Amino acid sequence: MDGTTAEGTGGGPDADALARRFDADRGHLRAVAYRMLGSLGEAEDAVQETWFKLGRTDVSGVANLTGWLTTVIGRVCLDMLRSRGSRREDPLDHFVPDPLVHVPGFGDPEHAAELTESVGLALLVVLEALSPAERLAFVLHDMFAVSFDEIAPIVDRTPAAARQLASRARRRVQDADPGPGPDARRQREIADAFLAASRGGDFEGLLAVLDPDAVLRADGGPLLAGASKVVRGAGAIMRQAVMYASFRKASLAVVANGRPAVLSVVDGRPASLLAFTVVGDRITQLHVLSDPERVAALGIPEEALALAVPPE
Repeated sequence: MDGTTAEGTGGGPDADALARRFDADRGHLRAVAYRMLGSLGEAEDAVQETWFKLGRTDVSGVANLTGWLTTVIGRVCLDMLRSRGSRREDPLDHFVPDPLVHVPGFGDPEHAAELTESVGLALLVVLEALSPAERLAFVLHDMFAVSFDEIAPIVDRTPAAARQLASRARRRVQDADPGPGPDARRQREIADAFLAASRGGDFEGLLAVLDPDAVLRADGGPLLAGASKVVRGAGAIMRQAVMYASFRKASLAVVANGRPAVLSVVDGRPASLLAFTVVGDRITQLHVLSDPERVAALGIPEEALALAVPPE
């Protein structure tokens, strides 16, 4: 149970069965929480709190336990978002959500597929700008098919008002989210072309793969606050040569939220992540995460880090 036990449900065969049932839904609940919170650590906390709530509740009359758990974790995440909003100090403009990183050839195939199909960082950035109620209504309804009748009591609204929340969120997402890009192989080719051009100082090569209105978000966290910035436009992004310096050394090709990314490796440890959003044949968004604590928590296997090599 990843640290949880069936003790809260009173023990016995029924408690064991409920624990197994919760484990079967754990991946789904983690997916809901990650989309709601954009934070891997907070998502795990939300799953844990949902387990505790299950242990304190008589669910013998619940016909659809997965649906019940989904609404419970939605309420937990809503409370966490509201609490976060009241104490948040870091600007949202350069915030990069926690990426889900997979190293091809490493890890469980089923888990790798889950990471590859996850929501992109570009969409998570848009979700971060929504109000907590808008985010919950959109995530639960549009991503997990929860009805507005079920969403309404969570946000203390009528079903019609909950529908309006999701509609407002949907319009903002459609305006800002780039949608699906080309196939994974083509996206990787474009990302590699960007890296090769940046390493060689090939400005024409960079212009060829950057969308004119491309946006770069760099998040250094509290320890590297000076590295945090937002850069808009292909020309301005091209001038950020110092930002790509670490990726000219030992690096590892990875997948972040289903999109191409590269991890810089220094002294055998992950140092920073550069993730790409590709639409058509152009890079529209770049996300750089260099927050030492969050990069260290990406969970990259040591044997994968050992494969990082400097470019030829």
